[in-house]
Amino acid sequence: MEHVLLVGANLNDGEDYLTSLEELGALAEACDMEVAGVTSQTLDAVHKAFYIGTGKVDEVKRLAQDMDADVIIFDNSLSPMQMRNLQERLEKPILDRSALILDIFARRARSREAKLQVEVARLQYMLPRLVGLHAALSRQGGASGSMSNRGAGEKKLELDRRVLEKRLSELRRELKEVGNERETQRKRRVKSGLSRVALVGYTNAGKSTLLNAMLDLYGADEGEDEEKHVLEKDMLFATLDTTVRKIMPPDHHAFLLSDTVGFIHKLPHNLVEAFQSTLEEAKEADLLIQVVDYSDEHYKEQIAVTNETLKRLQADGIPMLYVYNKADLVSTDAIPGLSGVETGELTAHLPVVSKVNSGGGLTTVSGDAIYLSAKKRIGMEELVGLIEEKLAGGYKECTLLIPYTDGRAVSYLNENAVVYETEYAAEGVRMRVNCKRADYGYYRKYEVCCT
Repeated sequence: MEHVLLVGANLNDGEDYLTSLEELGALAEACDMEVAGVTSQTLDAVHKAFYIGTGKVDEVKRLAQDMDADVIIFDNSLSPMQMRNLQERLEKPILDRSALILDIFARRARSREAKLQVEVARLQYMLPRLVGLHAALSRQGGASGSMSNRGAGEKKLELDRRVLEKRLSELRRELKEVGNERETQRKRRVKSGLSRVALVGYTNAGKSTLLNAMLDLYGADEGEDEEKHVLEKDMLFATLDTTVRKIMPPDHHAFLLSDTVGFIHKLPHNLVEAFQSTLEEAKEADLLIQVVDYSDEHYKEQIAVTNETLKRLQADGIPMLYVYNKADLVSTDAIPGLSGVETGELTAHLPVVSKVNSGGGLTTVSGDAIYLSAKKRIGMEELVGLIEEKLAGGYKECTLLIPYTDGRAVSYLNENAVVYETEYAAEGVRMRVNCKRADYGYYRKYEVCCT
């Protein structure tokens, strides 16, 4: 196992750099690295050549030697020049936060699309950093602009750049093909008439656990739920692939629930771009469910990061429901309406539903919230009720008299609407249903009365 030294900078810009360094350590552990030490420096501004001051560079070099660190990781994205200068001065492998996250994504990618997306992001990261990789070779070999007259180092650099750019072009072509397949699947889901709900949030907040809980209780296909489960593990970025499952709660509308890749502080821009097609599930959802790890003392900052990332994706205008997960692990005083309740009795009082802007005085939250525990399957029924309430504007309750000649309509409504009553009369099948307005527009020709 590699030992790493973490290096951060306190720029007095309002960010909690200690929290960021702690998270960097968790990222390193997710890469099977062991943190040997942590150091930081307070700066008015980032040093253009080394990110940290030159004196601090010498100190980091001594620390790395004393701690027998194999790798030095900086808690920010380093410019190509900073990376090159630090590599020369520290004489150790250097990683920045972006490279570490890219490494985690490369390890965790499972589907073909995820692997392609990660490789695109890594190549985009590498391209501007090719300069200096061949510094040991000669630089310029002639006055002409001809490539044949260049030094070995420059020829190698140009060849590497061409190879990377060619590979990027091939990957983008493959991604476009996969994207077309995904778009076809998305159009098929749209035609199904089912509402689309997407789980979003900070990495390791419990999105996959919530999806699995929904599948256990309301999975569309009994007996096949285990195969449809996604990996849930207490680690950053345990899952990368977007998963879509049909949820069919009794006496409620069925809907499609998708689990998306988690967000994190300082998520590399290249990754957001590369995963754009995957994140379309969030952009095109009828409702977003932001899953929050309520047991994390920095959950407010994580909400802010998620909201900012959604804004970058142009998905910030979609209705949102906040799910404060792991509420069974917090103090009762932290949950609205439970102040004074004995901590040991907390689970018995969950879930707690909190309406607009009442989430414990959180000014960053606008939308209904629910405090629950996905792992213990507490609050799932109440969550389904909130989802239906949020989506209610797109539904219509009516009574239809469907002739026996249109058995397809009866079958469709039984599967895609909430059916309150069914009566087989001489004229046809009388059904009182709550269906999507788009379906109502199609079947209103059979309407006999409406509420």
